[in-house]
Amino acid sequence: MTHQNILILFAHPLFEKSQVNRILVDNLPKSSSITFHDLYEEYPEFDVDIQREQALLLQHDIIIWHHPLYWYSCPPLLKQWIDLVLEYNWAYGKSGNALKDKIIFQTITTGGSQENYCAEGKDRYTIPELLEPFNQTARVCKMDYLPPFVIHGTHKMSESEAMKMSEQYNTLLNYIAQHGFDSEAKKLHYLNHWIQAKH
Repeated sequence: MTHQNILILFAHPLFEKSQVNRILVDNLPKSSSITFHDLYEEYPEFDVDIQREQALLLQHDIIIWHHPLYWYSCPPLLKQWIDLVLEYNWAYGKSGNALKDKIIFQTITTGGSQENYCAEGKDRYTIPELLEPFNQTARVCKMDYLPPFVIHGTHKMSESEAMKMSEQYNTLLNYIAQHGFDSEAKKLHYLNHWIQAKH
């Protein structure tokens, strides 16, 4: 497997108030293979530079939508990004092959516990079920959508627990930058389980 370039598209409108995401971002691997792109920092007025974003996508092999789960979806700027950047006949449509075969997945943080996200839980659906519109978006763009990396229970998470999750995220990023993914990654509920099995 050749070296993989990773683009983290980070979207958090209240980043300064999120201890867990701050720890995740502050401790990202220092690697030339990983590009961290904070959408709210770049586009505070939501004036997304479409050509710049498309050029970034073309330069990377693995795309990560990293965001908190907001009302069972993503924050508004990421939705704006999807609406504008994934243009017809560029990302999808008869001539839209720019992103074909690129890998994409989501890194998600939720305030609620994992037990909430099931048919019997108060949120009624699993995280993969709730993320199905993103999966379908990726498929329409001919991308290879993988299960998410998920951090549950952020509202009650201690700093030491957040650091452990940060270490697991780093392990995932470093591994996929060097090795990419194998067929087992698609079969699991979360990428957390896949990278744990690797190490």
